[in-house]
Amino acid sequence: MKNFVEAVYEWKNAAAMMFSASIVLYIVVTLFLGESFVPVSAIISLLVVSGIGTFLQFFAFSGRIIKKMRYSARIFVFAVPFLALLLVSAFLFNWVPVGEALPWLMFIGIYLIVLVGGTIAYEIYYHAMGKKYDGLLGQYRKQRDGTI
Repeated sequence: MKNFVEAVYEWKNAAAMMFSASIVLYIVVTLFLGESFVPVSAIISLLVVSGIGTFLQFFAFSGRIIKKMRYSARIFVFAVPFLALLLVSAFLFNWVPVGEALPWLMFIGIYLIVLVGGTIAYEIYYHAMGKKYDGLLGQYRKQRDGTI
């Protein structure tokens, strides 16, 4: 039960952060487009996407549900359902004009660009952090063995 409560707490915090970032981004885009208000339906859609999206992220990457899986497979387990969630939300909440193909292709293209860019950014970050911690571990071992 304790693990469940901790997992719900982590998910709730991640969903709140994603929702807050989504709202800020939406406000910036809305202001850029010359709008003066944010529709309630947009707020609700961002709340739904934030809640479900962070659950998908938790499911794929936390290691609590899926114990052993390659990182590339985890990306696939997250990216495909999340794209489906975004497409359904875009359709239901009229984010993209329904009858036009080009905006939908642009929507999917932007998703793929952000997904690839985010994945590359995380890989670079974790690679740099891995080198940092390898260096710190090497220093610790030298100190422990008395070679410094």
